[in-house]
Amino acid sequence: MEKYVCGVCGYEYDPEVGDPDSGIEPGTPFEEIPEDWVCPVCGATKDQFEPAEV
Repeated sequence: MEKYVCGVCGYEYDPEVGDPDSGIEPGTPFEEIPEDWVCPVCGATKDQFEPAEV
């Protein structure tokens, strides 16, 4: 599963970790996160994330 990075603050969403504080279970691919989810660090919307460079 691919990691995604917030284009605003640099927060990296790791699907293996998820975002438990926002109700996103570990193992959740970025594509399956609800559209109204926001970056837990800066509040940026999901469309401001890009796939992480490998």
